[in-house]
Amino acid sequence: MTDRPRPGRGDAPAEGTPEYDWLYGGAGEPPADATRRLPTMPRETATRPTAAADETVPLRATVAPAAAGGGAPPPRPTARPTPPPVAPPPESRPRRKRPWRRIVTLVLVAWLAFLVAVPLWAWSKVDKVNAFPNGDRPGDQPGTTYLLVGSDSRAGLTGAERKKLGTGGATGQRTDTIMLLHIGSGPDLLMSIPRDSLVEVPGHGRTKINAAFAYGGPKLLVQTIEQDTGIHIDHYVEIGFGGFVNVVDAVGGIEICPKEAMKDPLANLDIKKGCQEADGVTALGYARSRHTSALGDIDRAQHQREVVSAVGHKAVSPWSVLNPVRYFRLNSSAADSLRISKGTGPIALGRFAWAMTHVSGKSGLTCGVPIANLSVEWDAERSQQMFDRIIKDQTDKIGKNLCSPSGLPS
Repeated sequence: MTDRPRPGRGDAPAEGTPEYDWLYGGAGEPPADATRRLPTMPRETATRPTAAADETVPLRATVAPAAAGGGAPPPRPTARPTPPPVAPPPESRPRRKRPWRRIVTLVLVAWLAFLVAVPLWAWSKVDKVNAFPNGDRPGDQPGTTYLLVGSDSRAGLTGAERKKLGTGGATGQRTDTIMLLHIGSGPDLLMSIPRDSLVEVPGHGRTKINAAFAYGGPKLLVQTIEQDTGIHIDHYVEIGFGGFVNVVDAVGGIEICPKEAMKDPLANLDIKKGCQEADGVTALGYARSRHTSALGDIDRAQHQREVVSAVGHKAVSPWSVLNPVRYFRLNSSAADSLRISKGTGPIALGRFAWAMTHVSGKSGLTCGVPIANLSVEWDAERSQQMFDRIIKDQTDKIGKNLCSPSGLPS
């Protein structure tokens, strides 16, 4: 083999001196300009430099070369294990429904259903009557006017009940109570018309106004009032003796405030002076008695407004709704005792009951129809002024000279 010329350092080496192989090593000295070969350390003795405590040493994945002549590929690096699921923070975790919430919800739903179902059931039992006459009637007027009648009919009362209530055994139908309730843009107004008022009754001449009810029932009474006052009657509400007692007892009694002691065997009444609780029987006697006062029927009308207002106040009180027993009894007794005009719906009747709670307060007016004397003849001038205010829905312009408890000039 012929030796190849090798690069040297400085001049060429002397003949016979072996050249230095800078790539593979060999004998001789490397030329002066040859690249110096760095010493190497055996692989098995090499050590990885130690990292400082605060130094991060990057690691390289070492892949072993494939086995000579083929064979299985090198194993893949081991996959990083999946970390366990992290629980969501407490505020984002779905909360379990508490049983008591479901129970409360069911109770509320059942209560609302009860509050709606009872009046609807009671409403289906209320007697509807055709109370409005045919022929000419006053036209529609602003506001709403109700005619409230307390009938002295004994129908449906047993002998023992008549004795207990002091109603006697009279037959036929008369009315001890006649009131007009007007609600509109001004203060609510409750005006009594004494049953002994002398007026013109169509077809019967001048007579007491309660005779109209005895002669022709609701239709003739409505016709008489509309003809003599010019006021259009929108709704008719009638309640009998027995029904009145049941309604008072259903609301747990009412408070009455007689200004003097009252003892009237004809009304089965014996009460002391001053404010006191009264049950249905006592309240009925208080509203019917006219023999213990010098003003007779005029004072009785005042007592009737007092009683009706007290019943209305108790009927719409929160306890009448929250107490299921009272709520059911009130609706049931009202349904059994009321007669209303056809076309008078639940909303109109509700407005009637609500207005009854305000007429006796500062926001309402309670009056007797203006009269000229104790013979219960209407005062022509003052009564017409009162009727005009009602017709025009101007109850805010009714002063004490027109609205007095007895109807006499104040």
